[in-house]
Amino acid sequence: QVQLVESGGGSVQAGGSLRLSCVVSGINFRVLPMGWHRQAPGKERELVATITYDARTNYADFVKGRFTISRDKDKRTVYLQMNSLEPEDTAVYYCHIEGTDRWGQGTQVTVSS
Repeated sequence: QVQLVESGGGSVQAGGSLRLSCVVSGINFRVLPMGWHRQAPGKERELVATITYDARTNYADFVKGRFTISRDKDKRTVYLQMNSLEPEDTAVYYCHIEGTDRWGQGTQVTVSS
């Protein structure tokens, strides 16, 4: 059974940092393209960042220079380091196996001004 389990969300003030983690099990993590997406209240889910199996990364324009996606193949984990958080970053963040319908349950990030 494929599972994606996120953690690391929470509430921070503007300018703060959080690191999200997503542990993947039940599938060969080493070959998977992974991504983080987010969905704010009343808005559609949007792509935040992706990382290929060989660690090539891609970011949405609104997070470039602030967020960093990475992966640890031994821990079967993908991370999203979020710095200089803004209230507009408030959303539920989802881990995703790109190109599939496999999603995590989501973790809430709330940034206050």
